[in-house]
Amino acid sequence: MSSINNSVGDDHHINNIADNALRRQHPRDLDHTSDYLPTSQPQPQARRPRGFAATAAAATTGPSAGAKGKKEREKEKERTKLRERHRRAITSRMLAGLRQYGNFPLPARADMNDVLAALAREAGWVVETDGTTYRQSPPPSHLAAFPVRSVESPLSASSLRNCSVKATMDCQPSVLRIDESLSPASLDSVVIAERDTKSEKYTSVSPINSVECLEADQLMQDIRSGEHESDFTGTPKIPVYVKISNGVINNFCQLIDPEGVRQEVSHLKSLNVDGVVVDCWWGIIEGWSPQKYMWSGYRDLFGFVREFKLKLQVVMAFHEYGGNDSGDTLIPLPQWVMEIGKENGDIFFTDREGRRNTECLSWGIDKERVLNGRTGIEVYFDFMRSFRTEFDDLFAEGLISAVEIGLGASGELKYPSFSERMGWRYPGIGEFQCYDKYLQQSLCRAAKLRGHSFWAKGPDNAGEYNSRPNETGFFCERGDYDSYYGRFFLHWYAQSLIDHADNVLSLATLAFEETKIIVKMLYLHRSFKSIFFL
Repeated sequence: MSSINNSVGDDHHINNIADNALRRQHPRDLDHTSDYLPTSQPQPQARRPRGFAATAAAATTGPSAGAKGKKEREKEKERTKLRERHRRAITSRMLAGLRQYGNFPLPARADMNDVLAALAREAGWVVETDGTTYRQSPPPSHLAAFPVRSVESPLSASSLRNCSVKATMDCQPSVLRIDESLSPASLDSVVIAERDTKSEKYTSVSPINSVECLEADQLMQDIRSGEHESDFTGTPKIPVYVKISNGVINNFCQLIDPEGVRQEVSHLKSLNVDGVVVDCWWGIIEGWSPQKYMWSGYRDLFGFVREFKLKLQVVMAFHEYGGNDSGDTLIPLPQWVMEIGKENGDIFFTDREGRRNTECLSWGIDKERVLNGRTGIEVYFDFMRSFRTEFDDLFAEGLISAVEIGLGASGELKYPSFSERMGWRYPGIGEFQCYDKYLQQSLCRAAKLRGHSFWAKGPDNAGEYNSRPNETGFFCERGDYDSYYGRFFLHWYAQSLIDHADNVLSLATLAFEETKIIVKMLYLHRSFKSIFFL
């Protein structure tokens, strides 16, 4: 009996050991359902939360996960900063290139909107302050192909006598009109007029979309014109004009030697010239009293020109004549102007050292009433209007073929920067002529408008009259001319010249509306392809 009890106890002990071993095994080792059911596919990895989700997840996770998310956010900030710096660097280089090579009037802290607006305006578009951009009118090149007709001048000699300068500045009639019979679908399209060989008129227009739109003779016209360069048969005639010497009329507007002048004109006629050029000097015609014009000597001279049936080109000479290249002849500005200049020297161009140049009036007084109650452009217009009314008969006959308008020193559109009386010698660069009171006021206004009032001064390192560009800190390679201030100053300096030409020529067009207008421009070959342009 005892043996039986022992065996039962041993069996119970073995069962307990087996149960404990089974409990220590992994639960999945006891699960035999996988032997009969298919195994499930692994789930895809969840996407990393962003934004508010990332913030919420970081709050629910442990400190290690929160630190990792913070590092990611810091890295993203750094990448954003790098992209922004790269974008600003590109914008900066674009602005520098536009200011250096395009001379665009960009503000000091310009952005991409300013760049786009400047480029659009340069291309002829209108950009308003709110960003609205549109094309106000078609480019001139597109309009050139349309037939135009001339309109007779509504002005006569009698109407010019009562014409006011204020009215001319408010509204100026256009000389050309587009033929209203044309009705193109779009002025923005490129068009060409086909020529009618019988009527010598351009009768129709058609868009140029392909080479087939051009006739063969149109395509070969340029080639044929170059085949016989020495044969000028059929080419337009080039008229030849010879200038009459300046010493034929004295300061009282009288011919010094009428018979000698007549022989000179007769000799020119025998040379088969087409006409003569005569300078009408402001210092002679209005030399003694304001608005008292003497034309008697010029009336006699023009009579000789009419006698020999020559054409006439006249020059409205508003500058001084005299110096080393004119011999004994000296024609100053009007005496009453010189008297004003003694009390107010700022009516003349002035260099950095304060020396006045009396070759012509400063452009700073174009709209300043400092000439006995008149502005500079009013004085010029009154002179031109007097000439137009005095010689209305010559204009009606067609004897006067063109009028040249003096715009500066030597009659050219230029500053008097190369005056020998100031010590200039070739090939010096000259000096800026902007130190009179009125041009300095204009510079000050431009600097304040730009937001840099301390720019209201001329450069102090531009050298002197006989310096070379590479000897100065302003004009040397990579000099101050290319700085923000340098580009601002040069733009203002050039714009003052352009504004003067616009003011005078607008009035000249009114006075001589149906007559060809001529201007002289300065040519500097010695500084070709350089940054020097005083």
